[in-house]
Amino acid sequence: MNYPNGKRKTQQKTRTPQKNKPDFSNRGMTLEEDISATNQFYLEAGIAVVHKKPTPVQIVQVDYPKRSAAVIKEAYFKQASTTDFNGVYQGKYIDFEAKETKNKTSFPLSNIHQHQIDHMKAIIEHGGIAFLIVKFTPHDEVYVLPAHCVFEYWDGQFKGGRKSIPYQVVHEEGILVPFHFQARVDYAKALDKLYF
Repeated sequence: MNYPNGKRKTQQKTRTPQKNKPDFSNRGMTLEEDISATNQFYLEAGIAVVHKKPTPVQIVQVDYPKRSAAVIKEAYFKQASTTDFNGVYQGKYIDFEAKETKNKTSFPLSNIHQHQIDHMKAIIEHGGIAFLIVKFTPHDEVYVLPAHCVFEYWDGQFKGGRKSIPYQVVHEEGILVPFHFQARVDYAKALDKLYF
C-alpha cells in the first residue's frame, strides 16, 4: 500500500524501459469512481451528502425469457444529462461535473456541452455552487475549477477565443486536490478555500 505522502504508489513495468515514461496502466479507479468513493466517505463521516445523478433512460424493448430475468434489448437517453454530481455541503447546494483529459497543456472545451454550461449558470443564479473537477491524467493531478472560470473560456470561444482552458490557468485559478486514502478526491477542502 505505501501512502505516507498521500500519493498512490505506482508499479514499474519489468519490460524494456521507454524513455523514463511513467506507467499509468494500473492506476486503479476512474475519476468518477474515486469521487463516488469520496462521496460515500463524506456521507458516513457526516461531512456532506452528494450523489451521482442517474442518466435518464427510456426503455423501449424488454425481453422476458423468464419472469425473474428481464433483459433490456433497446433503450434511449430521454434527454441530455446535466452534470454528474449534486448534493449539499456546509448548507449550500453544490452541483459539479467530473472530467478527465489526457492533454498535458490544456483542458479542451469540447469535453463540456452547452446544456451543462446553461445548467451550471442556473445553479449559480439561484445561489448554489457549481464547479468542475478536472483530472489531468498525464500529470496525475486533480483540480477543483470554479464555474466562473469555465464560463469565461466557454463564452470566449464564440468570440474568437481559444477552445480550451490552459493547464496553467487551471493550476492558478483552481485548487489542486491531493489524493488521500479515504477521501480519494477530497474536494470539500478545495470548496472551503474557494467558497467558505
